[in-house]
Amino acid sequence: MTTNTAAPDRPKAPPLERQTTAGNYFVSNYPPFSFWKPEFVPEVMAALEPPPSTLKPQPSTPLGLYVHVPFCRRRCHFCYFKVYTDKDSSEIKAYIDAVLRELSLYAAKPFIGGRKPDFIYFGGGTPSYLSVDQLRHLTEGMKSLLPWDEAEEVTFECEPGTLTDHKLRAIRDLGVTRLSLGVENFDDHILEINGRAHHSKEIARAYAFARETGFPQINIDLIAGMVEETEANWRENVRKTIELSADSVTIYEMEIPYNTTIYQRMKAEGKLVAPVADWDTKRAWVNYAFTELEKAGYTVASAYTAVKNREKTKFVYRDKLWAGADLLSAGVASFGHIGGVHYQNHADFDPYVAQIQRGRLPIYRALTPSDDERLIREFILQLKLGHLGLAYFRNKFAVDPEQRFAEPLQRLRDWGFLSIEGDQVLLNREGLLQVDRLLHEFFLPRHRTSRYV
Repeated sequence: MTTNTAAPDRPKAPPLERQTTAGNYFVSNYPPFSFWKPEFVPEVMAALEPPPSTLKPQPSTPLGLYVHVPFCRRRCHFCYFKVYTDKDSSEIKAYIDAVLRELSLYAAKPFIGGRKPDFIYFGGGTPSYLSVDQLRHLTEGMKSLLPWDEAEEVTFECEPGTLTDHKLRAIRDLGVTRLSLGVENFDDHILEINGRAHHSKEIARAYAFARETGFPQINIDLIAGMVEETEANWRENVRKTIELSADSVTIYEMEIPYNTTIYQRMKAEGKLVAPVADWDTKRAWVNYAFTELEKAGYTVASAYTAVKNREKTKFVYRDKLWAGADLLSAGVASFGHIGGVHYQNHADFDPYVAQIQRGRLPIYRALTPSDDERLIREFILQLKLGHLGLAYFRNKFAVDPEQRFAEPLQRLRDWGFLSIEGDQVLLNREGLLQVDRLLHEFFLPRHRTSRYV
């Protein structure tokens, strides 16, 4: 069946909220985090006990490993992750030891023991904040517990100012295949006023060192709509990114969650609108970046990414996670998904470490999605790619997604953002640029009216 977008007199989509106000825009999981509760933690523990062969998903389900490294030189004013800028080397060592102890507790569980991670992701915070010795201590301990010699991808997030040629060689020797540079902007004033720790000269130096070191994939992160960013500045950012010829580019539209420094300033000053670009501007800037990247030979691969060579450049972590992979997540405040159960660790340093020192997994809250919620989760996350195959959902969930999602699909079609061509659901560029707000159309009613986190 081929369905085209509606005629010019089609119903109009709800108006875009123009100004950037406080709250979460980016949809990273489902059901929303605000529905995850401490009373559901026993469900994670139960999921860890039986061997994989007795549970859904089956043992063929990929296993990913995420490690949160919560240390930074400075806290960015827009950052909403759990990070610390005041820990000394002894506290960092204690944290690394705690992460390794946490992983040893998991490795002893029947559902995890004996499985090898298909993909590994070091996120933060700033993983590259760690010294070479600290990195080796962490990764050697991890490999002894959960060998990753068969992993398809090992991703490592970096802040350019923390990188030297010596550290980059060490990171490559650890087995990292995708280096992600948190550039965000190339202008020193914009970097400084937004709280970034690095400067433009450090970007060029770090990128050159990374190229010399031979990483299979180098990714550059940009943020559209930072404080005091202008259109001229944004165009220059895009030009410099293309000039560097990174293997992939990730672009996020600035949002202002409640636990950011920017929001705290807004609250103190009694302001409702954030001092960043409005949504129309941010979407226009991302569209400009995608258009220029396409002219330079890149392919837009999701709502946030463009890749230079689609055959060689993969996002294994993203694609497998969005297709229901297990994710063993370690470290303070980290999120995981094991045996069909979502979970999050304690969000503060001391309770996290204390739990592990008692020999307990540091899980704070959890939720077991229903089969329908699992279907919604994978459907909305894969829609971020701009396309998805209906047969995949029919085969995996024994549900016809065209019938299950008939109403939201029709709405997005009527609004002119979506079409169905044969087996494929397709978002056009206009829909892709605002996909996170459109995904709420697929949420269950009780999840649409509550805070996301």
